[in-house]
Parts: sequence; C-alpha cells; structure tokens
Amino acid sequence: MLAALTVAGAAYLVTGALMAPSRSTPVYDPPVLAGQHIWGLCSGGVYARLDQTIVLTSATHCAGEGMVATDPDGTGVRGVFGPGARDATCPYPDHTCAASDMNYLVVATDRIPWGHLNEIDMGAGGYRTIASGTSALGCDDIAIGDPVEMDGRGIYRSGHVLEKGDNLKPASQDTAYFPCMIAADISVATGDSGAVILVRGIPAGVASRSFEGDLGFTPLREGLAELGLKMCDTPDCGLSAPAPTP
Repeated sequence: MLAALTVAGAAYLVTGALMAPSRSTPVYDPPVLAGQHIWGLCSGGVYARLDQTIVLTSATHCAGEGMVATDPDGTGVRGVFGPGARDATCPYPDHTCAASDMNYLVVATDRIPWGHLNEIDMGAGGYRTIASGTSALGCDDIAIGDPVEMDGRGIYRSGHVLEKGDNLKPASQDTAYFPCMIAADISVATGDSGAVILVRGIPAGVASRSFEGDLGFTPLREGLAELGLKMCDTPDCGLSAPAPTP
C-alpha cells in the first residue's frame, strides 16, 4: 500500500502552477485528443475500439456515465462518456473496486481523427505513434525508476516511477480501491485526470491521483481488459474510415 501518500483535492488532482511550453507540431482537424484535455476535469488517454466503436479512454472519477463532453466554448459535442471499469468481486464493502481508474468517451463520429488513431498528442513533447502490435503495459511491467511522461493539460512533463502499491484508504478519504497504484515524481493538477501515462515510451497508465502534488496512476492494460477495449495500434484502428466529404 502507498501508506505514506495521501489523496488531495475533490477531483483527486490538485492545482499546480506549471507553464506550458510552446508546441512545434500541427493540430489536426479534428484534433487528436489522446493525451490532451477533453472536457471539464478530464483528459484523454488512448484511442481504442469497443467492437466497431471508436472510444477514447479517460478516468472514471472525472466524468460519470452519460455525461456529454462539449467543445471548450460549450457548443459542439465531442462525445458521451461510457461506464467506468469495475470489479464485481470487491472484497471491501465500503469501496468500489476496479483494475484501473478508467472509463471511456464514445467519440462523436465527426470528431474521430481518422488516420491518426494510433497517435498520442504529447504537446511540446510531440506526437507519439503506437506501433502495430504494441501492447499497453500492465502493473507487473512497470519498475521503480522507469522513465515516465505525460501531457494532460497541454503541459508536457517527465519524471520517474517512485513507488508501487495498492490504493486502499479509509472510505472517508477515498472510496475507490485499486490493486495497483504507481507514484511518479511529476507534478499534477486538476484536469490531468485520465491522461495517458507513458512508461519507457509505451502507453502504460491512467492519471488518477495526486499524492502530495505528485502523480499517481493506475495501469492501462488491466483497465482496457476490464472494459473490453482494444487499444488502437494502426491509423484507422482496423476499421474502414468513411470516404472524405467532397
């Protein structure tokens, strides 16, 4: 257990004061939201398939099922949030249990960035392409000292894994139990929740908690499995992109 670390902030991620460096890469139309701010308190993880539907992973605690994600000006719809990951065999009656703090946004059909679904926008850190056949990392694949990267709110940050353990707190502090929580020396803030975490350059986690201002993330592979998702590792995620509008 991460006994020395405490959860802070109603949204589980506290306010920070980092300055965003300028980016040097283009923004596509529609934009790649993997790695970027989606809406409200939520950032995007990776694009994935739920059968024939394109979704974008995020964090369960930042948006409930059925909530609509709009554009920053509150008009156009980016998508609708689906359910969060859940373990039906929860041994802690005062908690909810899940393999990862993870849900997904069902992406509106006109907001799917066809041709770029295997990319992650790391802002000033550049685009990262998920190579065909890449598997997301799970808890057992991540070691103390591993290099970690994230973007989230358009602020590229990097650090290293500090600690691993479960997330079991008194229900008065945190009602969610995760069997694997990983801490890294990266400052986080409200709005980072759900952002994809890269470990050794590979998609590995979901930004989930702030432990005294440092990042806490849950594993990506286990969350994908619990939600029945397949991470996109090709530009169109194995589907047929619609013909361009003349």
